[in-house]
Amino acid sequence: MTTHELTGPFGVEVADPHCIDPMIAAERLRHRPWRRFAVLGDSVTAGVMGPLDGYREASFSDRLIEALASTRPGFASVNLAIPYLTVAEIREVQLEPALEFAPDAVLVSAGGNDAFNPFDPDHLRTQLELLLRPLAESGATVLTVGLFDLARSGLVPAEHAGDMAERFDTLDRITAEVTRSLGGIHIDTHHHPLSADASIYARDRIHGNARGHAVAFAAIVDALA
Repeated sequence: MTTHELTGPFGVEVADPHCIDPMIAAERLRHRPWRRFAVLGDSVTAGVMGPLDGYREASFSDRLIEALASTRPGFASVNLAIPYLTVAEIREVQLEPALEFAPDAVLVSAGGNDAFNPFDPDHLRTQLELLLRPLAESGATVLTVGLFDLARSGLVPAEHAGDMAERFDTLDRITAEVTRSLGGIHIDTHHHPLSADASIYARDRIHGNARGHAVAFAAIVDALA
């Protein structure tokens, strides 16, 4: 996807300072050695989103794979993510096929469905380690991506927002700690300037919209470049 192709129906995205041109993104990621890339997780990495006029309807996972593939002959990828799974369920159904694919890098989003309800932080940390450690020990670079700050967006009823914000802050902290302990990279979109901006969320008031995914992709490129 070139800048010229985006300036038609996707002109709003082109002008958005929080987004990035696909060709520029590909060049900024060219130095990364990855040629086999796996995506694991829940609806976030599966690409669930709401459409938004002026923005390309492409998930941040698809955008990242597209950017990597554009400069790597023979590049291979697989997206194993399934919406609405907990960390334990992601490990149960996605870890083995991910290891069989033998990736040199993996992108994971996990824990959001656990954090919608009260959880034991120590238990969640253990579940994340059980998911991520085998991937790291296989030789893959583990990349985790944080969740936007939905609880502070004004889209969550006030009586639930405070507790929800605390849980998702804890999830982000634990995910970052586990990822870094394994030598991986945590992309901190939870504290992005637009993280609590209602304009990046879909009408379901849970998932990101097309702008949210474009913004997340740009943040991932910044972190990896």
